Parts: sequence; structure tokens; C-alpha cells
Amino acid sequence: MYRRERFRGSRLDYYHNLLYRTVIEHQDPVSGLIPGHKFAGKHAWVRDNVYCGIAMWVLSMAYRKHAELDDDLARAHELEHSSVKLMRGLLVAMMKQKDKVKRFKETQSVSDCLHAKYDAATGNVCVGDQEWGRLQIDATSLFLLVLAQLTAAGQQVIFNVDEVAFIQNLVFYIENAYCIPDFGVWERGEKVNQGIREFNASSVGTAKAALEALSELDLFGCRGGPVSVIHVLSDETEKCDAVLRSMLSRESYSKEADASLLAVIGFPTFAIDDPDLIHRTRVTIFEKLQ
Repeated sequence: MYRRERFRGSRLDYYHNLLYRTVIEHQDPVSGLIPGHKFAGKHAWVRDNVYCGIAMWVLSMAYRKHAELDDDLARAHELEHSSVKLMRGLLVAMMKQKDKVKRFKETQSVSDCLHAKYDAATGNVCVGDQEWGRLQIDATSLFLLVLAQLTAAGQQVIFNVDEVAFIQNLVFYIENAYCIPDFGVWERGEKVNQGIREFNASSVGTAKAALEALSELDLFGCRGGPVSVIHVLSDETEKCDAVLRSMLSRESYSKEADASLLAVIGFPTFAIDDPDLIHRTRVTIFEKLQ
């Protein structure tokens, strides 16, 4: 048993070293954001940062489960708070555009949507409003989904009622994903890359998963009350589900299949619970993309 536990510990150390070299050492000490690859300057993509946060959070839970030494618990503590710092960095960057979020609920215009990448050092926008296909509902939805999961697991990411109100506004921002065309995961719109928005199953599926995770969730955890509970209209979730099921196994009108659908039928959203539809979508992806 001792040898088995030590083997687990050595494997966790290996993953910690790998995560440190690829993610943690690049995290900005002030904003908490992580820039993209070296050719992307200092741009921090929302989607990439959320996945980095997931990696840190999951490894912290593994360390807590198999902790043998105080150093293991220290690493778990560091990883947990690095993940929270990253998520709060994204939150602060989005809150700087709170006026756009309010306008988007009425206009659903590209000029009023949230950016999907920010300056890693400051959290400010790094491109102009019309320079890039930044309307990516899946990125905002993924942030909300992981925020809900972290909160449900006991981590406190939201600190005050102003932040609760902003998250509630983000719920209103994504709840109409079933009728808002966006640029999708690949940031380019339709298949021929002309910058034309279209409905994307990956965006609708991620929004549906986020809405389900946030429904009646207390963002203050066990220390909260009625003012910190997020409310979601069940009709909007059902509409997202209906549209998603009707679109699969296609990603969009112009894309017959897309690897981004793997995130809808599996990790991290698990937005579909129909085994036949999951199997058909997976087979379509493999047949058309391999």
C-alpha cells in the first residue's frame, strides 16, 4: 500500500511539474491571466484560460485526495488559489465591459458583445470592437459553467453582490444562444471564412450546460442568502436543448461536423444525455474529420 501511494505521489509531482512549465509560470502575477502562445503576444483568450483553470483545480483536488506530506497540501492550496485568481481575472476583465453586456441584452449587436480575449497584463481589451470576430457565446458560457462548478465544489470566486449582479446579467447575456448567431469556437463564422455569423451547436450546447449549472446556485456557497442566488428561466434552457438536439450531428449550416462538438457531447459540458445522439455525433465527427 505504501509503495502504491508513493507511486501516486510521484505521478502527481510529474503532472505538477508539467502544469507548472506549461501554465502556472506564465500566469500574470497581477491580473492572474495567462497569455497565449509566444506568437500571440500578450493576448489571453477566455476559453484557453478557463481550461487552464480547470487543469489547476483538478490537480489540486488530486493532491488533497492523496496528500501524504504537508508539501502536498501546500501545493493543493496553491493550485486552488491560482485557479480562483485566474477566474477572478477573467471576471474583472469582463466587468470592465458591463455597459456592453447591458446593451447586448437589447441589441444583440456584435458591437455590443463581450470580447473573447484580453490583455494578459491589464485585463483591458486588446483589439478594436470591429477588428475581430469576438462574439463567441461559447467562451462566455464556458466561463460561467466552470464558475458554477468551482462554486459548487466549495471555492469562493464571487465576493460581493455587485459581482453576483454581473453574473446574473451574463446569464441573461447567454440565455438566448439558441437564436443568436455567433462566430463560434474558431472565431471565423461560416466555413468559407468570410466572417458571416451563423448558429453553432457548440455555442448553444455550452450555453445550455452553463444555464443548468447556474440555476438556483448560491454564488456565496453555504454562507450566502437570497441575494446571492442566480435565477435562470427554465424555458430558455429548454429552448437551447431543443435547438441543440435539432442541430446535431452538424455543428452549423455550413459545417457538417466539427471537433468542437466533442466538448458538447463530452467533457467539459456533457450537454446531451441521449446515448444514441451522442454516439451518432461522435461517429459523424470521426468519419468526416479523420
